[in-house]
Order: sequence, then C-alpha cells, then structure tokens
Amino acid sequence: MSEKTLRIGLVGCGFMGRTHSNGYKRVGDFFPTLSYRPVLQAVCSRSRNNVQAFSQQWGYESFETDWKTLVNRNDIDAVDICTPNDTHEQIAVAAAKAGKMVLCEKPLSRTLEEGNRMVDAVKKAGVANTVWYNYRRLPAVSLAKQLVDSGKLGKIFHYRANFLQDWTINADLPQGGTGLWRMDVDAAGSGVTGDLLAHCIDTAMWLNGAIKDVSAVTETFVKQRLHQLTGKVQPVGIDDACIFHCHFENGSLGLFESTRYARGHKALYTFEINGEHASIRWDLHDLNRLEYFDHRDESIVRGWRSIHVTDGDQPYMDKWWVPGLGIGYEHSFVHQVADFLKSLEDGSACHPTFEDALQTQKVCEAVLSSASSKSWKDTGVKGKQY
Repeated sequence: MSEKTLRIGLVGCGFMGRTHSNGYKRVGDFFPTLSYRPVLQAVCSRSRNNVQAFSQQWGYESFETDWKTLVNRNDIDAVDICTPNDTHEQIAVAAAKAGKMVLCEKPLSRTLEEGNRMVDAVKKAGVANTVWYNYRRLPAVSLAKQLVDSGKLGKIFHYRANFLQDWTINADLPQGGTGLWRMDVDAAGSGVTGDLLAHCIDTAMWLNGAIKDVSAVTETFVKQRLHQLTGKVQPVGIDDACIFHCHFENGSLGLFESTRYARGHKALYTFEINGEHASIRWDLHDLNRLEYFDHRDESIVRGWRSIHVTDGDQPYMDKWWVPGLGIGYEHSFVHQVADFLKSLEDGSACHPTFEDALQTQKVCEAVLSSASSKSWKDTGVKGKQY
C-alpha cells in the first residue's frame, strides 16, 4: 500500500495541542498499516515565543502567529483546532472554505447557532471532519459500547454519569486570559456544562441513544471575579455546577452531575448503565477496567466482576502491549488519529462528526435553558447518535 501524507496545521499550543501532537507523532508506530502518515507541517499561536518553543519541542516544520495565514497555506491538508471555544466557528468555517479537512476540540461550539454554521460549512465544502470526544476511544469505554450493542444488558432502564473536579474552589481565582479562559463566559460559552458534561453527554448518546428532554439545575458559587484582561471585577457568567435528569429515546432515565466544587476530585468521570439482564460501570481513575454484573449468572457466584481490558481481542489493545499491561489517557488521542486516518482510507465518516457533536450541543443548550427557566426542555435530538 503506497503511503500518503496528511499535512497537519495545528491552531493552539496549550494542553490539547500537546495531546493531539502526541497522537500524530505516535500513530504510525502502533498503527503501521495505515496508508496515511501525519506530517506536523505547521502550528499556530498568537505568542511568537510560545509557538516557536512548541514547534521546536514537538517537531513541527514551521509556525505561524495568525491562524488565517495557516488556514490559507497550500501545504496544509487538515486544520486541527485546539483553541478556546469562541474561536472554533471562525477557524472551522474558514478552513472548510479553503478546502481543508477540519478536526475540532470539544465542545463543537459555544452555541447552537455557531455549531449549525460549522456543520453547514463542512457539508458545503465536502471536507472530512471530526470532533475530539476522546473518551470514546479508551478501550474499556469502547468495550462498553460492544456489550450494549450486543444486547447483553437487555432493555436499558438507567444511565447515570458524573464528572467532578475541585480546581475553582477559591474566591480569589481570576477569570479570563491564558489558562483561565474556561472561567470567562464570552470565551467558553458555559462552564461545566460545555466543558465536562459535554463529554458525559457524548458518551451517553453514543452508548444509549438520543436524549429527548432534560430538567436541570445550575449554580455559580462565586458570583464575581477579577477579569485578568480588563483588570476589573466582573460578574461570573459560567456555571460552576450542574445537575440534570432526562429521558432517553429508548425509554431509559438519565442522571448527570458535574461540578468544579467537589473537594478531593481532580477528574472523577464515571458512568453506569443498568439493564434488565446486566449492568456495567466505568471510572476514569481506573480507565483500563470495566465492571460488569450479569443477573443470569448462577446465584452462588453472581456479583460484580472486574474486566481488565488489556487483551488483544478487546478494542484497540492488539496494537499495544501484552495482556495485563494497561495504557493511559494519551492513547485515546492516538486512537482517534488512527480512526480518522482509517476513515480517509475507506471514505467513511470519523464519528463523532461535526453533525454528531451538534446533537451534544443541542442537549447542552437544553440543559442551560432548563436551568434558567426552571422547566423541562426538549432537546430536539432524535434517532441513533454516533
């Protein structure tokens, strides 16, 4: 099979820029049969010093300080957006118009209107696209998908998930600017709903189907914070915590919670699914394990079992080490790069696409609207989600 190059133009050199770059660099080592090979062609950031250092550290061939210049370069095949949420639409639409493939960090956008314009742009241009909801690509989560799709759980009754952090429990923490843009509603669009619950919602609809309607409560515990860019104390517009319950299209009930005010938790992401025959649950802190309970087991041995997802016949694990040796968070990004490259080979979509991620955006907006109005809200999401 002849090798083809995919010249990557990365916009943003923060945390997500690192995870994506690592994925591009390692994918060929562990997925050697893919016909496409990523080339780190250019990286872009507004700070010349930062982007130059990033470029040298990660092995990019060049760098830019204006994303418009990068998007319009003839030597870029795919634009990867790793910037704050308020820039996603502008960069994605421009990249699509320039005929580039577009990969975008989650969430797709700040608002449904922005997301719709992004979906329209990639459809009109006919360019390949995907959104980096990376937790789908952890082997234990992918195994959960296989178990649900196989029917082993039977009819689903409950889906519950939470994503808990504690890093903003400090009234003196400022908002806005480098490192704290997630605290600024103009840059982020929302707080934990778009940042953390979006992950939970994407995984939930991938595993359990469409979320029909929601009833939510949000809270902002610190009402005013100093803004780093203006130097003024300003109202805080993001949600620090969110709880919602919902109906899935398949008749099951959902319960979701996310907060940045759960002392002792840095990134506790869990989900559990209860069906008529069996249940499964997963915890990011023990990401190589999937717990499974099957009521059809003999009563004398019936109980929760811990499946160590490291065998070669389990999702993705044939590419890594020998059974018993786990992998980590960063490997989910390697897997997403591999899946994107494979989709280019066979002409399929690499889910979640922009259109898939728009469904998650619909749920996020319904959650925020429900919390604001103190009423149930329909999501407008129908059918199977990917």
